[in-house]
Amino acid sequence: MRTLITTAFVSLDGVVEAPGGESGYRNSGWTFKDIPFDETAYELKGTEQDEATALLLGRVSYQSFAPVWPGMTVEFAGYNAMPKYVVSTTLQDSDLVTNWGETTILRSLDDVAALKETEGGPIIVNGSATLNRNLSDAGLIDRYNLLVFPVLLGAGKRLFSDSDRDKLALTLTDSASYPNGIQKLVYTVNN
Repeated sequence: MRTLITTAFVSLDGVVEAPGGESGYRNSGWTFKDIPFDETAYELKGTEQDEATALLLGRVSYQSFAPVWPGMTVEFAGYNAMPKYVVSTTLQDSDLVTNWGETTILRSLDDVAALKETEGGPIIVNGSATLNRNLSDAGLIDRYNLLVFPVLLGAGKRLFSDSDRDKLALTLTDSASYPNGIQKLVYTVNN
């Protein structure tokens, strides 16, 4: 069984929307505004690319990343080389870019569950706030790799839903604090 890993830049109040500067959100780019850059705080991103063997995205994140990431041959070389899976009920094969390697459309969370049952290494989920909430609610996420930023953003897409669910226990497997206030928190889900 493959491990499904969610990775996220998250504000202290749980917002994951537009961390890198995507348009349409009033706090867009919040990960680098007023927070001093500390390269060591982002080492987790390189580790993730080395560990993951596939990338899972929701439709919105796919449509945001696909025009940009293939050209980022240094920063995202690992992600660019691995197979990609996009969870969407509306996207068609003709909507996929042709310069980003093998991409498969999955139509449901059942398809994601079936993917987890295949042979291969870890699958990482980048961006994809709505997909992450649905995956979490369905009990499909095995690990959370979080970089928590010292900001409160108020409104915005959240990493976790507000659905009424049973308590889910997590085990902290790695953590670090950085001088700029970012916290690395890696949790495995206790099943």
